[in-house]
Amino acid sequence: MGSRGTAFAETMLGTVRLAGEAETRPMRMDLAVRSDALVLPHRTTVAAVAGRVRIRGIADDPRATGELEVSPLARRRIRYRLEFTAGGRRHTLDGWKSLSLRRPLRSMTVLPYTLSADGREIGRGTLRFPLSTGLLPFLAGWRFPRQGEGQRPGEGERQLAPRWDGAPGRTEVWYTTLTEPTGKTGVWLHQELVAPTDGSPAQVHGWIALFPPEGPVEHARFGPEPWPPSLPFSAAHTEAGDGVRRLRGDAGPYTWDLTEHPAGEPLYTFPRWAWHHGGLPAAQMLPAASSRYTGTINHPGGVLHLDNAPGATARIHGHGNAERWAWLHADLGHSHVLEVVAAVSRKPGLNRLPPLVFLKLRHRGRTWPRSAMRPAVGWAGWGRFTAHIALPTWTVTGRTLLRRIRVTVTQPEERTLALEYTDPDGSRAVCRNSEVADAEIVLERWWGRWRPEASWTLAGTAHAEVGDR
Repeated sequence: MGSRGTAFAETMLGTVRLAGEAETRPMRMDLAVRSDALVLPHRTTVAAVAGRVRIRGIADDPRATGELEVSPLARRRIRYRLEFTAGGRRHTLDGWKSLSLRRPLRSMTVLPYTLSADGREIGRGTLRFPLSTGLLPFLAGWRFPRQGEGQRPGEGERQLAPRWDGAPGRTEVWYTTLTEPTGKTGVWLHQELVAPTDGSPAQVHGWIALFPPEGPVEHARFGPEPWPPSLPFSAAHTEAGDGVRRLRGDAGPYTWDLTEHPAGEPLYTFPRWAWHHGGLPAAQMLPAASSRYTGTINHPGGVLHLDNAPGATARIHGHGNAERWAWLHADLGHSHVLEVVAAVSRKPGLNRLPPLVFLKLRHRGRTWPRSAMRPAVGWAGWGRFTAHIALPTWTVTGRTLLRRIRVTVTQPEERTLALEYTDPDGSRAVCRNSEVADAEIVLERWWGRWRPEASWTLAGTAHAEVGDR
């Protein structure tokens, strides 16, 4: 068991007067604060800060970084120091709240600061914490995660191991998707184990598919062959225990030799208990939620060279494919990622329900929603998330108490590949996959009214799929 840390979010509004300007400019900071130590009033705690700084007309940097020194009693101040980009130059904001027992409310909510660039002061201003609209979200957003809890060393590597125990009627899937960063070619490597319900020997098969931004989609299958396969690309060849994997294989005229460097922690789209112990018709998770890939793929048109290509590896295990489903993996940059699974089960009773949504957004060091079941079933009077599954465009929308999200995915027909699956019971399903899909993601937060928190547009770099029977 590790020690407790602290995480919270804060928004401040105000103005800045730049040197040589008579009028002030409106300014806003949306910050995510995280410390490996528990923030206590009697001691000094330094926390990392990431967020967005906006100054009308000159700055809108969603990648501001810095540190927060919290020392209410020892030094009677809370100091902010952030760096952000404005007009192509790095700017530094430096200021502190001077805490006073005579005026505690004002001293805790008002931040005077100076702004500098290239080592010289270029402006001054004041930011204020908006009590009327910001207090409830601020208080509700505090978290005290236990450091080292949940994400244990080597956890991602362990989840790559086969889970099949020899029982009939099971399916297990490993799949890696990535985007070549220069030409934007999408890549899909898929391998699955199928153990038939009639007790026949389990077999493994799969495919590789290339999705150039222009031109037809290419693919080739490998297998089936008896389990275990001779060279499963999904089986980890771990080097020196550092999590690096080799993905090697061949299918018809295709060969590949890739190195995977995980850059993010595992992500459980479904509840952990469902992944580890069952209880749902299927479960999905990402051992490497945000990874980079280097290597080569030889194909009939030549050689695709990969250098630091963004992507991820995911896992599925269950009783077979859903009645209908949709899936999205969106690499949002800076180890931020969105994973969505929406599905209608084949189980009697469950097959009459609308699609159940499982959604996880990793953004600014936090994963939302905290409960994996929250989007699927709702909570405390709030409705569950909803999905409209169709082609070429499908959508997912949902909200919690303080946040709401809208996801729109478009899979153009000419950039989509249809492939057939066979379930353990012999029934068939068809997936329509595109590793060069488009996605629009809008995240909003409640600040007295719904206000934009973040948005992303993925043009030809979203990984998506729609399946049915």
